[in-house]
Amino acid sequence: MSKALRLGTRRSRLALAQSRQVADAVSRVTGRSVELVEITTYGDVSREQLAQIGGTGVFVTALRDALAKGEVDFAVHSLKDLPTTQPEELVLAAVPVREDPRDVLVARDALKFTDLPRGARIGTGSPRRMAQLNAYARGHGLDIETVAIRGNVDTRLGYVHDGALDAVVLAAAGLSRIGRLDEVTDFLSIDTVLPAPGQGALAIECAADHADLIATLGELDDPFTRVAVTAERSLLAALEAGCSAPVGALADLLADGQIVKEMRLRGVVGTTDGSRMVQQSTTGPVPETHDQAMMLGRGLAAEMLAQGAAGLMGERAQ
Repeated sequence: MSKALRLGTRRSRLALAQSRQVADAVSRVTGRSVELVEITTYGDVSREQLAQIGGTGVFVTALRDALAKGEVDFAVHSLKDLPTTQPEELVLAAVPVREDPRDVLVARDALKFTDLPRGARIGTGSPRRMAQLNAYARGHGLDIETVAIRGNVDTRLGYVHDGALDAVVLAAAGLSRIGRLDEVTDFLSIDTVLPAPGQGALAIECAADHADLIATLGELDDPFTRVAVTAERSLLAALEAGCSAPVGALADLLADGQIVKEMRLRGVVGTTDGSRMVQQSTTGPVPETHDQAMMLGRGLAAEMLAQGAAGLMGERAQ
């Protein structure tokens, strides 16, 4: 019997749920058992707002350290948590098929976003969500207050259940993975709130010198998801923004019937009060290589920077 593969994961309920899904898939591909190694990250223990502690890498560094030390064989991350620079000693072995990238509203009394009462308090830990929710409200005569919150999914939903907030905004994919999509009261349109770059996708990472494992994990890779998130993350990197910056991006495939024709990349950046926004999109052939996907993101970022995007992000990520 081959010894079990060790999968490094954060300890949160969501992280464990998505890591178990990957573990099952790896077991099917390899015939080997996979054991979960739970690792506490700085982002899990800090009580500060993500935007204040930098956002970038706070949920990732401890997992990457464990990989580098050989304490785990591979790690699973929410791709939107990954810094845009990839360490040379690690490789992104697989990006599986993406789940629904949209954000969702969980509101009291089963309310939709546009039905919330005047002065409704909406909780989110994301400057990106705040910027876009406030911009939409400004443009549509809604009166809302966005409230900065932290905590796991249960904590955030609890703010609505106990009446502290009228609604919270979360990622559809996260609620789906822990089996709580039935609590969603409104799926927010991409035209209302663009998701975080990479939202809904997972990243499977391992050491760059484990060629056999890289090849095995590669069987879980979805090429369309990979080029889409590569374009989104390239946009984020070219804006010099960390994953706590108010940047939304989504690359989606435009199909004619069953034939995929083109890829559209949309990007947005704005001030958290929603008063100033830069929103751009570009459409082109579906990238066939990593470099082509990177170029798509960089090109759109250049257009956004020309429109003044840099001045809307507050502190630039270092």
